[in-house]
Amino acid sequence: MKKVLFTATVLSHIVHFHLPFIQHLKSKGYIVHVASKNDLEAQNVYGLGIADKVFNVCFERFPIKKSNIKAYKQLKEIINENYYDIIHCHTPVGGIITRLVAKGSREKGSKVIYTAHGFHFFKGASIFNWFLFYPLEKICSYFTDALITINKEDYKLAVEKMKAKKVYYVHGVGIDLNKFANVKIDIEYKKKDFYLPENAIIILSVGEVNKNKNHEVIIKALAKINNCNIHYFIAGKGELESHLTELANSLGISNQVHLLGYRNDIGELYKVADIFCFPSFREGLSVSLMEAMAAGLPCIVSNIRGNVDLIENSKGGFLLEPTNDKGFANAIAKLIENKVLMQEMGMFNSKRIEQFDLENVKQQMVKIYNKCI
Repeated sequence: MKKVLFTATVLSHIVHFHLPFIQHLKSKGYIVHVASKNDLEAQNVYGLGIADKVFNVCFERFPIKKSNIKAYKQLKEIINENYYDIIHCHTPVGGIITRLVAKGSREKGSKVIYTAHGFHFFKGASIFNWFLFYPLEKICSYFTDALITINKEDYKLAVEKMKAKKVYYVHGVGIDLNKFANVKIDIEYKKKDFYLPENAIIILSVGEVNKNKNHEVIIKALAKINNCNIHYFIAGKGELESHLTELANSLGISNQVHLLGYRNDIGELYKVADIFCFPSFREGLSVSLMEAMAAGLPCIVSNIRGNVDLIENSKGGFLLEPTNDKGFANAIAKLIENKVLMQEMGMFNSKRIEQFDLENVKQQMVKIYNKCI
């Protein structure tokens, strides 16, 4: 019976992105363990059906932290006490520490897989990120049997610069297309939940409210359009909520900007929205953008790594520089004025996203596992 260890800096990463594949492995008879920092509110993580065993390891997101030394020791004890056929690590710090710990296990036959969900060094990244993370990833690549990338920019860099035995490109973590394509709701009734008129135009962004997600550029764009019938929904929580509220107030559009916080009805929000905006500064391969495409939305997004793998400019939406508020305003206005174009772009995205379907990604991952074993 094959045994697999999944590691990541935080447990929420495993829960949000890898449960379907873990469940697939378990259905095939694998024993699956998980080691990560438990950042979930649920104390009894076994009730979530994550894995056969879940170890709480005190990883920190920033590499140069004292607690990561303790995490190294904790993980070393776990791996020494359990022989794993495959050790599959995720997230930068989780991936770095795991591969350093697993050097000895590789000599005993374990295979180490690392999925890079978006290198911290990329075109346009800070010198600090290149200085800190690039050497660490380069060193650890020597101890990697399979390096998996989820966007083409990272794949090219990994092939050219990293020293893993094999480098693979897969279509992200996969999404259940039916979950978002087949949502049935009464759109007019849903709009009334937010006290909006039937003819309101809804722009939607989904993601943590932080500097990287760059929601403020859409708020600035909205102010430039000067159309009080447009409403901007931001689904997510984060430290910049008060900043965005103040910005909307200062621009005189506070009634048009709606910070929704954490939502359990994301699928319904995609269906009620007219346009999806995603102006991030950095992404690996965004799940929320893939979900919006599956829901059939035209997408106006930043012209960055990952986004360019998903959105074809002028066919599925528009690609713009993250700080170009005027460009976002023009793109939004163009779609609002042309409902046929809006519909055509949504249909294009629905078709394009099929290659990122969860079942396709599962099969890609199974092939990589089989090659490693």
